[in-house]
Amino acid sequence: MKSSVQKIIAILKKKKLKISFAESCTGGLLSSVITSISGSSKVFSMGLVTYSNEAKNIILKVPKQIIKKYGAVSEECCLYMTKNLSKTSKSDISLSITGIAGPNGGTKKKPIGLVYIGIKKGKKISIKKFLFKNKGRNYIQKTTVVKSLELILSLIE
Repeated sequence: MKSSVQKIIAILKKKKLKISFAESCTGGLLSSVITSISGSSKVFSMGLVTYSNEAKNIILKVPKQIIKKYGAVSEECCLYMTKNLSKTSKSDISLSITGIAGPNGGTKKKPIGLVYIGIKKGKKISIKKFLFKNKGRNYIQKTTVVKSLELILSLIE
């Protein structure tokens, strides 16, 4: 993981791009992984942990109706998180994560391990849906971070 983070930071520096994150189920793990590398301050703008529905609404301006209708773990919520993070951070790349890390909170429709990752660069936004194996909270959080790093790399390489 460390080598891919170093690679991301090097590419972002070279291309003079800034990146920001809005994290829910990962609780700041992605921001922590990025900032663990020296030199990240040149490319990392902000990391928001919008864990509660209230935080998603107040900080990221996700409409209450969206959360009520689709849930906090939904493509729709992730889309608002990503778009509004981009407006707030003014970063070149914005990435948002919302999901269910467990061990509780899963349903038949939304099982533990369901994660949405949204990424925006320029005008292009992509929301990806993942269903990670329910191998525990830590596993889901770490796998989400690894997948996020892969998405960032594929976008900037």
